[in-house]
Amino acid sequence: MSGKLEQDIKFLPGMGPKRSELLNKELTIFTIHDLLYYFPYKYIDRSKFYSIQEISADLPYIQLKGRITRFEVIGNKNKKRLVAHFTDGTGVIDLVWFQGYKYIAQGIKVNTEYIAFGKPTEFSGKINIIHPELEETAKAETAVITSPLQAHYSTTEKLKNSFINSKYIHKMQAVIIKTYLNEINETLPEYLLSRLKLLGLKESILNIHFPQNPEMLKKAEFRLKFEELFYIQLALLKQKVNRDTKYKGHIFSKVGEYLNSFYKTNLPFELTGAQKRVIREIRKDLGSGKQMNRLLQGDVGSGKTLVALMSMLIALDNGFQACLMAPTEILARQHFNTIRKFLTGLDIKVYLLSGTTKKSERKLICEGLNDGSIHILIGTHAVIEDPISFANLGLAIIDEQHRFGVAQRAKLRDKNGLPPHILVMTATPIPRTLAMTIYGDLDVSVIDELPPGRKSIKTIHYYETKRAVVIDFIKKQIASRRQIYVVFPLIKESESLDYKALEEGYEHIVKWFPSPSYKVCVVHGKLKSDAKEKGMQEFVRGEANIMIATTVIEVGVDVPNASVMIIESAERFGLSQLHQLRGRVGRGVDQSYCLLMTSEKLSNEAHRRLTTMVRTNDGFEIAEEDLRLRGPGEIEGTSQSGMPFNLKIANLGKDGQILQYSRDIAMEILNNDSNLEKSENTIFVNQLKEHAKDRYSWSMIG
Repeated sequence: MSGKLEQDIKFLPGMGPKRSELLNKELTIFTIHDLLYYFPYKYIDRSKFYSIQEISADLPYIQLKGRITRFEVIGNKNKKRLVAHFTDGTGVIDLVWFQGYKYIAQGIKVNTEYIAFGKPTEFSGKINIIHPELEETAKAETAVITSPLQAHYSTTEKLKNSFINSKYIHKMQAVIIKTYLNEINETLPEYLLSRLKLLGLKESILNIHFPQNPEMLKKAEFRLKFEELFYIQLALLKQKVNRDTKYKGHIFSKVGEYLNSFYKTNLPFELTGAQKRVIREIRKDLGSGKQMNRLLQGDVGSGKTLVALMSMLIALDNGFQACLMAPTEILARQHFNTIRKFLTGLDIKVYLLSGTTKKSERKLICEGLNDGSIHILIGTHAVIEDPISFANLGLAIIDEQHRFGVAQRAKLRDKNGLPPHILVMTATPIPRTLAMTIYGDLDVSVIDELPPGRKSIKTIHYYETKRAVVIDFIKKQIASRRQIYVVFPLIKESESLDYKALEEGYEHIVKWFPSPSYKVCVVHGKLKSDAKEKGMQEFVRGEANIMIATTVIEVGVDVPNASVMIIESAERFGLSQLHQLRGRVGRGVDQSYCLLMTSEKLSNEAHRRLTTMVRTNDGFEIAEEDLRLRGPGEIEGTSQSGMPFNLKIANLGKDGQILQYSRDIAMEILNNDSNLEKSENTIFVNQLKEHAKDRYSWSMIG
């Protein structure tokens, strides 16, 4: 990258320190390069001129060419506006400004030809254009860079209030391209540009900001999207190659007594085809001599814990220990109880370690891990804290790994001289494109079948007006000895958001379901841990018929007898979160239900989310739709820790084909030159160093 492009934007002509400071804060744009890579979000065709006589209020953005005959500031002290009377000979239209009218009025010249651009609207029976762009025709025609497709850039209210709007950014891009275009160095080798018929970088940058025509814009977009996704994939795949070369893995060469005994006597049900396939993939990794780094995706209730246990038993059969790390004590305890139940009657020592483990018990666990008498350790992040060490840790399983920090996960590798095999699990279905980008250096296994006997959860959307129907349904379910979850998005009523709050909801529910006929418990994140645990245990033991909760129960509560999940103000939740909540029911053999309660006023997007939930139980289909609706930064799991990359032009919801193409090309390059040592690939090494400055990999364990 040219040093000139790394100059501070405040030195650009027409910028200055105040505007540059605002761009720093609002858009994290600091350098000329940053601004150059701030791409438009849409383009408007400026090749056509309308006549005033043919425009109507239902037209999109239009442009006119004509003269201002007169202008005036009208209105009272607090509601003044600038009105300019504009004519092109076919009619007259008013151009209106409510903001910045003093500044605009100073620059207006009567009887000078202008180009006016904006959206026609109707007010008091007259067509006008509010806050149009206005430019003298003579200046527009002598512009250094012109384009029939005008780029539009996203800005913020703060920027607009300081006159840093889309037009201003477009103007700055023209200044940069005029002065610095030749400072842009190519970032892909010539052989790749030629082979893939890609536009050069200079030409791409020029045409992304000032397209010569729609075809050149398309080529520029493809080139820039390809490059962005290609370097992410090249970095991830190179990382995988380096790790496979650097870290040898424990060789688990046999399946022995532990797994065989479990399979013959303790396996609770026939494995699904998906579980068998995944276990085969894991066994192949474990015997390869390379360190396994595999992501196991599976919807809620798909049987990931059983696959994890069988993988741990393979480690035990080969003389190694295993551990499972979960993000919360609730989830760790659930895994502990489930696994201990699975292993009933087998001579396998399983211990639970968390922040609440007593000092005396912690000492015994440390001793058991060091002398090898403890086979499996399950716990929270306490598992990786000093002084915990293992005699021979062979397999480490991380559940819901996005909730752990990179440093925490790295500690797992250091528990052994030779790094343990790593299996990462998630119950949050990840869209294919997102998985390829976040976990692109991991091998991926998917459990896409539910265990036999599980019935599909019926999801129904009810408006608030049907509350009586829902109450009657709950009473019938409780009469059949079933339990009910009721989840609220808020704990205290918000003045700005018209949604039901948990506290208000609790008051209504205890009236509808009074004691002693019914027992209602409450669980939410602001309760003290002992009160939260008490409420959960009442529900787990079946003492409470109804649990009122916030999303704290999204993971970690497994009550097979709970058959109904009611989500209040369901329009407040994202698709992924709705699906996770729905997964709290359907754990038993009975038919389960998810009822989505909303007001009748729904946005188009909220209606689309609810329709998707009613239509399908497929977590991967839901995740893909969530990605299309919200983008990668908001997907459950990714928003909690921040994205490991900042996409400037590619869209994972729309550019899946380009992503796959870029990954295939990156893989092909590494297959031919794994260390990128060939002279024609030097450019890749330099670019990877640049990219490494502002991204990290979630999937790195060390």
